[in-house]
Amino acid sequence: MIFKTMECSNMKKYLLALTILYHAPFVSADVKSDEDKGLAIAIERKARDTGWHDFRAQSTMILRSTGGEESVRKLSVKVLEVLGDGDKSINVFSEPKDIKGTALLSISHISKDDDQWLFLPSLKRTKRIASSNKSGPFMGSEFSYEDLSSYEVEKYTYRFIRSEACGEQQCFVLESTPKDKYSGYSKRISWIGHDHYRVHKTEFYDRRGDLLKTLELDQYKLYLSKYWRPHRLKMVNHQSGKSTDLLNTEVSFSNGYTDKDFTKNVLARIR
Repeated sequence: MIFKTMECSNMKKYLLALTILYHAPFVSADVKSDEDKGLAIAIERKARDTGWHDFRAQSTMILRSTGGEESVRKLSVKVLEVLGDGDKSINVFSEPKDIKGTALLSISHISKDDDQWLFLPSLKRTKRIASSNKSGPFMGSEFSYEDLSSYEVEKYTYRFIRSEACGEQQCFVLESTPKDKYSGYSKRISWIGHDHYRVHKTEFYDRRGDLLKTLELDQYKLYLSKYWRPHRLKMVNHQSGKSTDLLNTEVSFSNGYTDKDFTKNVLARIR
């Protein structure tokens, strides 16, 4: 349950939000606040993606410069679901040769700073990513270290903005404001589908409140008759003109991962 570790005061607030979601029409803005509506949407999004235990994928990362030049990288992604706290993940690069074996371990948390370590095989050492530096680019891409942390409802405050068409469906437009003082973003605005609560687009605003990046997610596939995963994520940096595509293949669930597979000591043994 996503409420497993909540304090009683927070539990009441979350249960109220769920009641709003299922019993109050979104057009009745005068009945419930936009903040309550936003929280309800966030809770439902998380609830629909809970219980999968673990998954892995092979990914291709395509980095594009301002002038359109491309560089391609290959990596594997492993994720362990942690109920009651943030998830754990390891990203390991296999190509090109000069970064082969570079690995990032992320251990997300709900109520404290995330833990992240980057293993650099050329130096044979593991570097901790400080919370104050997590807005920096991950391996030169337009994804930041912060973007690689798991999504947890409690990390943000929310506001429902509106519902509108997005492609061939209707989406909730949701504003999320990070509680973390070290976040590189002042807010995020996401388009979340009414049908499956999949995120189709997110805008990221920098600390000054200016639009920084846009992430588009598509080519969704359904796994285990319940869990949707995008096979293409495109991050565009509007301020630099650069972009990064992340293409996922060979996605699998229930791989038998445990906490022992996601420790700092594992990084140096990865090949």
